[in-house]
Amino acid sequence: MRGEEGLLADLGVLAIPFAAYEHVAVFTVAESDAVNAAIPGAHTKNLFLKDNGGAFWLVTVPSDARVDLKALPAAIGSKRVSFGKAEDMQRLLGIVPGSVTPLAAINAPPGSIAVVVDEALAAADTVNVHPLRNTATLGLSGAAILDLLRHWGHRPLVAPIPMQDMP
Repeated sequence: MRGEEGLLADLGVLAIPFAAYEHVAVFTVAESDAVNAAIPGAHTKNLFLKDNGGAFWLVTVPSDARVDLKALPAAIGSKRVSFGKAEDMQRLLGIVPGSVTPLAAINAPPGSIAVVVDEALAAADTVNVHPLRNTATLGLSGAAILDLLRHWGHRPLVAPIPMQDMP
């Protein structure tokens, strides 16, 4: 697994500009709200999912999104989904819960996981994601995230992720 060191090397090789922020460990979107207030740009949350066909999915959405998990499969072309297990996340992506990021795809062989990015994030000038650990944040463009995923041999899907209405 190439890890954070490989990620930083690839950012340099591809000449991708980014901003780096160190902060306290955050494990949930709620915990990250205080940290995010000082970091400009779009903030994210990530869903590590497995469909009932056995395929794994990593879906990145805006941090305040409430994803409609019943409508999601039709939007991304999968079967019914449920949350993946921590041991599968560790095996496939080399990360633990709380550190989930689309950048963890650096550790996944192409074809082992489908990476989906919400269309609004893909178009954003600055998207904030973890660099494989939850004590730091990298701010880079949505286009740069897609470029990195392709560089690692993945075929990211950009899709309008279905959201639940807020109560």
